[in-house]
Amino acid sequence: MTDVLYTGPIPAERGGELAMGGGRSETSALSETAGGRGMTTTQNSQRPNACCFCWCCCCSCSWNEEERRRRRKRISQDTKMETRQNCESCPRPSAEEIRLWSQSFDKLMRNPAGRNVFREFLRTEYSEENMLFWLACEDLKQEINKSAIEEKALSIYEDYISILSPKEVSLDARVREVINKKMQNPTTQSFEDAQLQIYTLMHRDSYPRFLSSSIYRSLLHGGSRTSSES
Repeated sequence: MTDVLYTGPIPAERGGELAMGGGRSETSALSETAGGRGMTTTQNSQRPNACCFCWCCCCSCSWNEEERRRRRKRISQDTKMETRQNCESCPRPSAEEIRLWSQSFDKLMRNPAGRNVFREFLRTEYSEENMLFWLACEDLKQEINKSAIEEKALSIYEDYISILSPKEVSLDARVREVINKKMQNPTTQSFEDAQLQIYTLMHRDSYPRFLSSSIYRSLLHGGSRTSSES
């Protein structure tokens, strides 16, 4: 049987991001990057109501999360943002693969079809940027050309790290400071701390809701029926 390209269910709405607990410090100016690129982030005062000033994998700031989600929703509705990026091309998942996604977040994230379905769920929660950022970091890790690394690193910074971006992901002050320093000489590992933090956020915050969502349950039940019929 010929494999069919699968991109998972596509809800109507697209979104912003779930936020993680942690305060924000002022962002520093980045005056130069390798290859002569200049990059400056606007200095901004510390944001109000941040619950803490250091990141902990168990920390969750409910005010910050809800505020950022409302902001993402307004941006999405008011500006419609840009056309969403295409999902990864992959074969349709088997009933067994779909079942395994509930066993661990790692199994879900290692499966291209699983990432597509989870990404569609994140879109309904206005937090698709988390997956897009994680995928962009994975793509950067595969690059070997120095100029391409610098270009992709700058693009990731502007799209997901800059406080001016509508797709900014939620990172604590320590990780942002590390990124700003590494951007003076970008490498494939410039965002490793940030990628781990966002991965942990998706695992602890979004993944449990995904497992109980209608998106996943319909796939799970549909796959079970298909399996029993065959």
